[in-house]
Amino acid sequence: MTEAFVTLATNDEYVQGALVLGYSLREVNTSKRLHVLISEQVTSSAQQQLSEVFDDISVVDVLQSGDDANLALIGRPDLALTFTKLHCWRLTQYTKAVFLDADTLVLRNVDELFERDEFSAAPDIGWPDFFNSGVFVFRPNEETYRSLMHHATTQGSFDGADQGLLNSYFSGWRESSSAHRLPFIYNVTGGIFYTYAAAYNKLKDQVKIVHFIGTQKPWRGGSGLQLPEFSQRWHEIHRRHVSKQGTSAQPHASGDHYELILEITEKEDTP
Repeated sequence: MTEAFVTLATNDEYVQGALVLGYSLREVNTSKRLHVLISEQVTSSAQQQLSEVFDDISVVDVLQSGDDANLALIGRPDLALTFTKLHCWRLTQYTKAVFLDADTLVLRNVDELFERDEFSAAPDIGWPDFFNSGVFVFRPNEETYRSLMHHATTQGSFDGADQGLLNSYFSGWRESSSAHRLPFIYNVTGGIFYTYAAAYNKLKDQVKIVHFIGTQKPWRGGSGLQLPEFSQRWHEIHRRHVSKQGTSAQPHASGDHYELILEITEKEDTP
């Protein structure tokens, strides 16, 4: 029985995230294979870097949602390419896999996720009746892939990206057993941190996966609306494993931490 963590990098910029993700999995001693999906836009030098941490690399065609209106509504035109992650269901050499977005960071071993079945994911902080598609457990299957593609062409996505599509396709997730609902520690996302600051202080030592949502990615000099310690951890791994290799897309030093802390403090004063 072969199992793997899978991620996606459609360009050299997201390769930076995939590399740090891969090394974070290595540092927590995962026993699973690491597989990265890439597009033809990824350069040969970036592919070489990926080959040093990932067991397998697959070049796939880019799948675009074409839903400019909804992508504009959420202010994320860059998510048009995220349908490409649907190719993960074609990796039928694996009996089970866990998909991790390239803007996630693993802090502790999470191999226990493979005890979950398809489809398992954590609630989205923006609308908890939906799941966040940055971390999910799935079973590769060509029939599921074809069904997803049919659903994409006939039903579309309510947000123009993969999260809307997958929530529509796996619409029974909310009513499914608790075994399919991953605890928040497996997909800790920021954005409205002040609303769960107390819970974070109580459970921060249990956080296993951090998700740098939004446009402020660590490799762009942002913290992804996360606490500074998470962004710092990302940069530490990048310095240990990626910077020393030499790369054409070095991340900028993060400089928005104090602004973020100030913003959280101000919001905490607001009822």
